[in-house]
Amino acid sequence: MRSLSQFLHDYGDSHQNPVNQWVHIVCVPAILISTLGLLWLIPVGQWLGLSGAAAAWINGATILAVLSGIVYLRLSVWVFVLMAVWFALSAWIIQSVIAAGWSLFWSSLVVWVLAWAVQVWGHKVEGKKPSFVEDLVFLLIGPIFVSIEFAAKLGIPVPHAQGAHSTSKPAQGH
Repeated sequence: MRSLSQFLHDYGDSHQNPVNQWVHIVCVPAILISTLGLLWLIPVGQWLGLSGAAAAWINGATILAVLSGIVYLRLSVWVFVLMAVWFALSAWIIQSVIAAGWSLFWSSLVVWVLAWAVQVWGHKVEGKKPSFVEDLVFLLIGPIFVSIEFAAKLGIPVPHAQGAHSTSKPAQGH
């Protein structure tokens, strides 16, 4: 498996245009949360005959989180922690949608379709194909990339930001 630095560098190659970067900063989290919202509706716990909280929390989204967590942990501990925070935030938003009585399916689907449409436009502006066309693992790299780039745009010194590739040290734990 490639290192975190290599994944981020390769992902960054098709995300140089500032417009496309901002599109990704907004749309990647929307896609992540709405994808998890749609997967939340796959009731794996119920299919396994579980009841109560276990049935509700063992679903397509939590299974994806565990499986992708393995990939994130292989990249580095800080990436695993970052993505655990993203998952916790997503779960909170999903639970808030459910508690508000909104349709999780329709709200997630609309956000998912709109965010992907804007992402396609962003890559048209960029003039390059999305990274995941070459390797689906890049779907897992997008949230890391936008977290780093957004922090960098806020002036927070972060390793692996596009402007810091030549000076950043490789993350430990590869």
